[in-house]
Amino acid sequence: MGLTLEVDRISKSYNGQAVLRECSFRFGSGRTYALQGPNGVGKSTFFRIAALLEPPDAGEVRYEDNGVALPPDLHLRRRITLLLPRTGVFNTSVFNNVAYGLKIRGRPAPEVERRVNEVLDRVGLGHKRRQNGLDLSSGETKRLGLARALIIDPEVLLLDEPTANLDPENAEIIEQIILNRKTSAESAIIVVTHDLAQARRLGDDLLVMADGRIVPL
Repeated sequence: MGLTLEVDRISKSYNGQAVLRECSFRFGSGRTYALQGPNGVGKSTFFRIAALLEPPDAGEVRYEDNGVALPPDLHLRRRITLLLPRTGVFNTSVFNNVAYGLKIRGRPAPEVERRVNEVLDRVGLGHKRRQNGLDLSSGETKRLGLARALIIDPEVLLLDEPTANLDPENAEIIEQIILNRKTSAESAIIVVTHDLAQARRLGDDLLVMADGRIVPL
């Protein structure tokens, strides 16, 4: 069954302005959800709350593993990955950028070497493993961000506009990476996109955020 996410009547306001209003939804393992909605309706706020980066003002964020509720500790946070539109890059090689997540988890060097090379090949960056990450193009940087997300094998993957401002070739590559992830892992993937055609290509479930709530299309 795997890791599932349920938000139950969560609300969030900033400076007295309500962004989320008793928002409820359940995200199951093994499905991809495409979330749409205009700018400013609360999608990014929802992502930060879902990633346990900030709490809601009211309501509950509940993660369960095979029906057992999990505490919001470091172990759970390491099973969730949020990829923002702007990818932060370390001033080091592409390889080291991707390896970082495994190294802080204490994985042995041979495993790090093998897995990083596998993921870099998967996102089409194997030939740039020794290049400084700061020298990548914008499309390659997006793919580097995906590689860093995938290397830790997250069970809930939150992708905030992963193809925004990209040329069609890089956008197609990233879409294919997401589609491949769908078929290779029992994880929940939630993708924010403004592109309805892309939402239909990627999503098992199409959702829209309106009036501070998530609604199925």
